[in-house]
Amino acid sequence: MLKYSTSGNINKAENSSDLLNLWRNSVDIITATTRGYPLRAPLQVICRGALNGYPKIYDFTNIYLLLQDVNILSLDRNRTLIIFTRYPTPGKVKTRLIPAVGAEGAALLHRQMTVQVIDRSRALQSDLPVKIAVHFDGDNYQQMSDWLGTDLGYQSQGEGDVGARMARSFSTSCQRNSSVVLIGTDCPEITIDILAHAFELLQSGRDLVLGGAVDGGYYLIGMRDYHPKLFVDIDWSTDRVLQQTVAIANRLNLSIGYLPTLTDIDRPEDLSILTQNLASAKISIVIPALDEAATITKIIASIHSLPQVEILLVDGGSSDSTIKIAQELGVRVLSSPKGRAHQMNVGAKAATGEILLFLHADTILPLGFEQMVRSTLQPPLEESRTPPVAGAFTLQIDDSMSSLRSIERLVAWRSKWRQMPYGDQAIFLTAETFRSVGGFAEMPIMEDFELIKRLQRLGRIEILAAPVITSARRWLQRGVWQTTLINQAIVIGYSIGISPTRLATWYRR
Repeated sequence: MLKYSTSGNINKAENSSDLLNLWRNSVDIITATTRGYPLRAPLQVICRGALNGYPKIYDFTNIYLLLQDVNILSLDRNRTLIIFTRYPTPGKVKTRLIPAVGAEGAALLHRQMTVQVIDRSRALQSDLPVKIAVHFDGDNYQQMSDWLGTDLGYQSQGEGDVGARMARSFSTSCQRNSSVVLIGTDCPEITIDILAHAFELLQSGRDLVLGGAVDGGYYLIGMRDYHPKLFVDIDWSTDRVLQQTVAIANRLNLSIGYLPTLTDIDRPEDLSILTQNLASAKISIVIPALDEAATITKIIASIHSLPQVEILLVDGGSSDSTIKIAQELGVRVLSSPKGRAHQMNVGAKAATGEILLFLHADTILPLGFEQMVRSTLQPPLEESRTPPVAGAFTLQIDDSMSSLRSIERLVAWRSKWRQMPYGDQAIFLTAETFRSVGGFAEMPIMEDFELIKRLQRLGRIEILAAPVITSARRWLQRGVWQTTLINQAIVIGYSIGISPTRLATWYRR
C-alpha cells in the first residue's frame, strides 16, 4: 500500500475539496512502500497525520484522482539515476591518464567531468521527475556531499569489482523504483536528451537499456527489474563488456533498448574527444553593466555576430540608455539587483555555453579571442603540463601615459608569477568549473580576487599574451599611483580580514 506522510497544523476538512487543499499545502513526502505500478483498485491509502474529521483510511481511487489534478502523485516519479564516481584525489582517479596529463591533471579532469554529469543530471530533473543518487567509492559521505551538494542522495558502492558494485546498486534500487539507470562520469558526450531517452525506453516496456561505448564497454545501463546475471562472467575493462552483456540479456529473453554509441575518457588516446568538443564549444560572454551607455556600443560591436558566441548583458539598474543600446544591437539583456558579483552569477546561470567569459563593460577583447579561449581550455596531451583550470588576458590600458605602462608591467608580473589576474582581464573558464566552485561569492568588492583564490586550489591559471584593452578612466579620475595604492590597500585589507562591505565603502568614497 502507499503511505502518505503529512506535517503541519491541519484544520478540520469538511469535504473533498478541503482535503485536496490539505494535501496541496501540507504533504511533504510521498513514499511507496510496495512496488507494482500501475496501482490497481481497490488499494487503500493510509494517511498519517492529523486529518481531523476524516477517517484514517480512504479509498485509493478517489484520492488518486484528486492528487493527480494537483500533480502531487505521479506514477512516473519512481525513477532513479545512479551516478558512479569517486572523490578526485590525485593518484587515485583516472590512473590510466596519468602518463599523459599527470596525477594532478587526471584528478582535475575527473573533477570537471563529474561536475558536468551532475549538472546535466540536475537539469534533467526540470523536465523529468527523477531522483539522483551518487554511489561513490569509499565511505566518506561528508566529503562527497561537501563537494557535490546536499541535494543528492549518497551511498557507498561497497567492495568488489565494478560488476559486483553495480549489481549491489541495482539490487537495492530496483526494490524501490520502477526505472533505474546507472552511469559513470567519464563520458562527456552524454546529454540530457540521452538520459531522458533511457528512461523513456524503460517506461515504454524495454527490460534493459544500454548505451555502448566506442571502446566496447558501456557508459549507461538501465533496467526495470534487477537481473543479477547481467553482472556475472563479464570481462570487465575489456572490449568484450558490451558484447557479453548483450549475449546474457538475450539468453534471459530481455528486450533491449539501445542508445547512441559514445566515447569514454579512459585512456590517453581518448583525450582527443575533449579537444574536439572544446574546439567548437559555445562561449557565453557575461557583461555586468551599470550606466555604461558611453562605452557599451564599442564593446558589443567588437564581439558581435561571432559564431558560437553569445552575449549576455546583465544590467544592474542603469538610468541611462545602456539597456536600449544593447537591445538594439541584438544582445540578450537581463536585469539584476546592483552588484557586480550578483550580476555575473545571474548571467552565468542564464548562459548556454560550455565556456564562460566575464567581461567588464569598459574592456575590449582582442581579435580572435574566441579561438584563443577554446584552445587554452583544451586539455594538453603532454605529461609535462596539467590542463589550466581557467584563463585571462594580459592587460593593456587605453591611454598613452608612461605611468600606465608601469602599471601594465606590474599587472603582468602579478598575473604570471602570482597567478592572480583580476576581473578587468576577462577571466574565462568552463561552465562546469565555474559551477563546481560555486560561482562568484556574493560580495560588494573583491569578488574576482576571491574567485581566483578558489580556482588556484584546483589548478593553473593561464595568462594569454594577447591583451584586452580596458578604459583608463579609473586611473585618470583619481590619479595613476593613487588609484594603484588604493587598490593594494583594499587587497591587504581583505587579506587581513576586513569585511568586503567596509572595504567597498572606503573604496567608493
